[in-house]
Amino acid sequence: MFTGIVTDIGTVTFRQMRGDPRVRVTTKYDTDQIDIGASIACDGICLTVVDKSSVESPEPWLAFDISSETISKTNVGTAADGWQIGHKINLERALRVGDELGGHIVSGHIDGLAEVVSVTDDGASTRVALKAPDHLARFIAQKGSIALNGTSLTVNDVAGNLFGINLIPHTKSVTTWGNVKVGDQINLEIDTLARYVARLGEIQG
Repeated sequence: MFTGIVTDIGTVTFRQMRGDPRVRVTTKYDTDQIDIGASIACDGICLTVVDKSSVESPEPWLAFDISSETISKTNVGTAADGWQIGHKINLERALRVGDELGGHIVSGHIDGLAEVVSVTDDGASTRVALKAPDHLARFIAQKGSIALNGTSLTVNDVAGNLFGINLIPHTKSVTTWGNVKVGDQINLEIDTLARYVARLGEIQG
């Protein structure tokens, strides 16, 4: 489990096909304190650490294998158009007992991709409009929570399958959202509560 509070920005420095892609991502985390097999949210995707840098490494890194199922539902993509060398990724370590829940409960299981359709500056903040897949739009509610590229955000407005968010300067400075542009494909995870409410409505209906 995660909270959607990004604590580092990593950079893809290595990508290799080994049946499934293996990617290596730099980090400011103390890799000596991260076990092989640990879960890390990478742009909101729960991935398992399969290798890591040694203590002596000048630039700490973590390595992850990515399944074809993950590739089919996320913005990892292929070697040509997905997480290429130099790609920036929001990182979050798994929630531990006693940690502050500053965002909302995030599983790290991506439901689909949202597309950025407009980016508008509003003072120091930035308003972003996104288009959700039709089958996920019903789970998105005004003032509800949503996880986008691993970031816990509040939905400002909803109109059909379009919804808007607002990025404050702090969010833009500590995540990859400072570089958002029209056309970006964004990993989207629906709020778990919204999913259960919708299911309850189906049962009662």
